[in-house]
Amino acid sequence: MNPFLKTLFANQSYDEKNFFLIAGPCVVESEELVMEVAEKVSGICRKLGIPYVFKASYKKANRTSASSFTGLGDELGLDLVQKTGKHFNLPTTTDIHSEAEAALAAQYVDILQIPAFLCRQTELLLAAAETGKIVNVKKGQFVSGPSMQFAVEKIRKAGNDKVMLTERGTTFGYQDLVVDYRNIPWMQATGAPVVMDCTHSLQQPNQTTGVTGGNPQLIGTIAKAALAAGADGLFIETHPDPSCAKSDGANMLRLDLLEDLLVQLVKVRQAVV
Repeated sequence: MNPFLKTLFANQSYDEKNFFLIAGPCVVESEELVMEVAEKVSGICRKLGIPYVFKASYKKANRTSASSFTGLGDELGLDLVQKTGKHFNLPTTTDIHSEAEAALAAQYVDILQIPAFLCRQTELLLAAAETGKIVNVKKGQFVSGPSMQFAVEKIRKAGNDKVMLTERGTTFGYQDLVVDYRNIPWMQATGAPVVMDCTHSLQQPNQTTGVTGGNPQLIGTIAKAALAAGADGLFIETHPDPSCAKSDGANMLRLDLLEDLLVQLVKVRQAVV
């Protein structure tokens, strides 16, 4: 495991040969939701020896429709992410969308996530790097794995070598994504840990309803294939009732299905390492 990840997970007991997991609801909907998800997922991960990062977006700046839910308010959303991490002794992450947000969110979380649409925004990458936090850059749907070396270089040249990359699919036509698993070793060639986003890679964007669709029944397929290809970590958004979720419900994993999936994924990991 990468040294900065070992530091991140220093307070957790886990199998060092295991993948790490970034998981949580898409967005902070309420304190009850984030606490429920973190409690459930952290308990499963302790049982299976999986190092775990709690994830929830404090704000959703990139929504198809202007009427879509964007958050409870910046400071309240961030405070709830931080409170959840402290309560369960977990590292935390959330996404940011501007240079000002980098400095704000860095006061609350351990990892700053750069959304895929913004992976080439130099000033945003530099602002995130300058906080000294771990920076997780999602590969844009419009770029290749090898081209992500330039995002890594921007962050490292700013004096921060704590960077990781996330594969989340590639645009296929107007309303679908496909996963090219060659991107995992290609991005690992930068020396950065690589995560597979198993839920957003199953989105079906640009629907005429104004709400993004998805194929959550394939989450297990995406995750197993990613581990077989050597992914260091997995990203899975999960919710007790995705049909009622305020963001990305169409491609989130139902919370009560997570444990059985993770049991299978641990076996896959054991088979390939």
